[in-house]
Amino acid sequence: MPLVFNTKTYTGDKFGVDAVGYIGAAKTLTTSDDLLMSRTPAKPTATFSGVARFQAKLTRTLTLTGAATPTGQAIFTISGSVPVGAAGADIDTAINDMAALFAHADFKVHVKTQKISF
Repeated sequence: MPLVFNTKTYTGDKFGVDAVGYIGAAKTLTTSDDLLMSRTPAKPTATFSGVARFQAKLTRTLTLTGAATPTGQAIFTISGSVPVGAAGADIDTAINDMAALFAHADFKVHVKTQKISF
């Protein structure tokens, strides 16, 4: 099943036990438009229920202006961990807060200019 977001479609291309690689419409032999979704299952012990880890990585070839090379890779990685037993609503709130940060104008300034203090 493809992933569709922001009007872009990513189709499953590489399938592993704990990772799936997707390719986007702009993918060619020389141009990247890749998405990797991976997971690390929780490893509980007798005294700790564990955490489930996740990662999403988007790699895209960009055309560069005023640079020594004509193209370059933009790589965005989101990773985290969630403790076993966390309430779904709490997880949703944290995801929504991170999504809002990613879409916020100050975060875009951070990525474009490396500014870290606002």
